[in-house]
Amino acid sequence: MIGINKVIKTLIFSDFFLHSGWGLIGPIFAIFITTQIKGGSLIIVGFIAATYWMIKSIAQPFIAHFLDITKGEKDDFKFLIYGMYVANLVPLGYFFASELWHIFLLEIIRGLAMACVVPSWFGIFTRHIDKGWEAFSWSLQSTAIGFAAAFAAAFGGIIASFLGFKAVFILVSFFGLISASFLSLIQKNLFSKEHFKPKFISGEKPESQF
Repeated sequence: MIGINKVIKTLIFSDFFLHSGWGLIGPIFAIFITTQIKGGSLIIVGFIAATYWMIKSIAQPFIAHFLDITKGEKDDFKFLIYGMYVANLVPLGYFFASELWHIFLLEIIRGLAMACVVPSWFGIFTRHIDKGWEAFSWSLQSTAIGFAAAFAAAFGGIIASFLGFKAVFILVSFFGLISASFLSLIQKNLFSKEHFKPKFISGEKPESQF
């Protein structure tokens, strides 16, 4: 892709697989809670969702601040990769869950893990965008998520209907772990200092680095 370097490409591919996996849960999660978890109801489904978003939203700014004041991107990468692996093992917890407290605990873990993933992913993505290709880079990321959501919406319910909830949870973890593994490709391309030099002088059109 013209103007899109290796780091940006890798982050986009990783995000595509992440959303392809987690999107599979969307159409079936409420049904899973109400039919497979003891004491589950639609009201509880709302509180479960709220638990994830509250934990993530509370923890995220503190983690982001730490990442901003720490020089270099090694810390960003550690938070990103470890957070990804932890978050994408959570669906295997759904596989064995039978009580409501199991689900709430898993959502707390996922919220903390994604609070590590989101600011570190956006930080690395922002620093590595080639000048002059900002809008195009972000549009590719949004397009990738759009295709992932479409794929997941189309197949999540079908897979659950024919193969069951557990098959969906395994697939979510599978896609998520692929997403996390993609990130190892950019480790050598990370910046070792807080600030970085432009890849080209003002007025030059950026070229592909991959």
